[in-house]
Amino acid sequence: MSLDRSPFRPAVGLGNPHLQTLWGPFIRRQPGLSRTRERLWLDDGDFLDLDWHGPHSAQAPLVIVLHGLTGSSQSPYVIGLQRALAACGWASVAVNWRGCSGEPNRLARSYHSGISEDLAQVVEHLRRVRPLAPLHAVGYSLGGNVLLKYLGERGADSALHAAVAVSVPFRLDQCADRIALGFSRVYQAHFMRELSAHLSAKHDYLRQQGHLEGLAALERLGPLGRLRTFWDFDGKVTAPLNGFDSAQDYYRRASSRYYLGQIETPTLIIQARDDPFIFAHSLPTAEELAPGTSFELHARGGHVGFVEGSVRRPRYYLERRIPQWLLEQA
Repeated sequence: MSLDRSPFRPAVGLGNPHLQTLWGPFIRRQPGLSRTRERLWLDDGDFLDLDWHGPHSAQAPLVIVLHGLTGSSQSPYVIGLQRALAACGWASVAVNWRGCSGEPNRLARSYHSGISEDLAQVVEHLRRVRPLAPLHAVGYSLGGNVLLKYLGERGADSALHAAVAVSVPFRLDQCADRIALGFSRVYQAHFMRELSAHLSAKHDYLRQQGHLEGLAALERLGPLGRLRTFWDFDGKVTAPLNGFDSAQDYYRRASSRYYLGQIETPTLIIQARDDPFIFAHSLPTAEELAPGTSFELHARGGHVGFVEGSVRRPRYYLERRIPQWLLEQA
């Protein structure tokens, strides 16, 4: 099929990074997508819900799609990519991280930016059920960080043919600092509301299910008060629930920037210099990237934005660039 290879240009009227960032979650409307849901049970007794779309052929290329913080398989960028991949004749499976599919997960622990062990179980499962299908992965924001961390940890044993990561928070500590500045504090407040609601829903679920061990883990967090920043939330919730000593320990062990040099899978990273979540100095240098990694840095695009065309007729660069690049790796 013929693919548009023109460079990204922000949509007329959407050159501002915040407009680019907010367009997808608040303006874009996606028609429904016919998908098949599969529940994958994890080794620790928890689960992930996987939403399949595209051809059922055993040999059709298969792409794992990983959403960002407080997202899900219903996020417009996930649906848009799955639709674009299907148009190329590729199958895809959108992963809902723990507790993100509309049903709280069964354990007190949560998904987070370093949960590469869950991705490893998804990869293992898909290799088992589709052994003939070339397997790829695409991650957005938090999902991109998890993907790059996984690739670095696994090296030549990733079992992935190629990978793409978009709008990656390479240094989680610096991202937590950046999102607390200026207008980006609006995003921080939104995430804090969503994460606090997620935690409250989990507490109610565990109580209803009589899950005493999980309830005890939440009770050990102590009084949380109002969590205003990522440093607050990750220090008081993410770290203790997931085996980290502190927010700083979590950020150090989960930040993908520390794993980039060990990646051996062909990888494309797509980033915008004006991303309102990420400092310019948080971006990796060329020396930090593995030889098989391509870094595509755009002057504009916001965070998981990359809206082109016009306000009346928007188009989505990521949904043409990602399939184009993956087809080139086939």
